Amino acid sequence: MKLDKDTIEKKLVQFPDWDYFDDAIHAEFEFDNFKDCFSAMSRIAFECEAQHHHPNWSNVYNVLKISLSTHDAGGVTEKDFKLANAIEAIVEVEE
Repeated sequence: MKLDKDTIEKKLVQFPDWDYFDDAIHAEFEFDNFKDCFSAMSRIAFECEAQHHHPNWSNVYNVLKISLSTHDAGGVTEKDFKLANAIEAIVEVEE
């Protein structure tokens, strides 16, 4: 079920790296180098498969940009926050 803007904003307090706009939550992570960034992307990819939920993301050298929304719901859902939480845990280990 799609979450309303107030609920999303309250949840984002726990996710300081993430912002809400364009019906999605977005984050940008910078790593020391391409290898570290790609390593994090690989670990995130396995988590995405496990959750059956996949991000829109892009990578340029050591920067990873991620956008999460639930297409079926037309916006942000609990699934997005669950994946964001897992991504945060993975990125913390990489840093």
